[in-house]
Amino acid sequence: MGRRPEVFVRQVSMAEGQRLQRIGRTAKDPVKLRRAIVVLMSAQGQPAPDIAHLLKVTEDYVRDVIHAFNERGFDALDPKWSGGAPRRIDEQTRDWICVIARCDPRFLGKPFSCWSLSKLRDYLIEAGYVTTISVETVRRILHERGVSWQATKTWKASTDPDFTEKMRRILDLYDHPPADGRVICVDEFGPLNLQPRPGRA
Repeated sequence: MGRRPEVFVRQVSMAEGQRLQRIGRTAKDPVKLRRAIVVLMSAQGQPAPDIAHLLKVTEDYVRDVIHAFNERGFDALDPKWSGGAPRRIDEQTRDWICVIARCDPRFLGKPFSCWSLSKLRDYLIEAGYVTTISVETVRRILHERGVSWQATKTWKASTDPDFTEKMRRILDLYDHPPADGRVICVDEFGPLNLQPRPGRA
């Protein structure tokens, strides 16, 4: 089997050579830097096998870079990133996910008052909004749209029909204690003060 014919970059002008050297000194993208070095070494007469050996790449890679530079010039040095896999969840479905996440689960027939990521994921699949979705994808969609869950502020009111009258009598004792007696307060609940406490039903 004979040796493959050598491939060299086209004639490079003085300005192009200086530009390649500048890219070799300043390029922050390793792909662009490596391609520029391949072109520069080829312009200096280095054969593809030697360039591949020095840069620890394949000869086919070196030849592809040289051919691309000969066809497209400096544009061939810039990597063309694909941007990843296409989204499997469209914008309308993402909007629905955020709308549901803001709803009280009890309105949708669920026996709890606040969503979790796993519960929301299960409901989306069960209701047919998506066929499959991961908890991480749900978290990322909610984060992108600024949706977050806060603990519910609750206030426990008395069911005693005479509560208001009793409360006024007690408050009146605080404001106008008897001159010949004492007011004794007994709290059976504990040391918590009467303020709204975060909680989940």
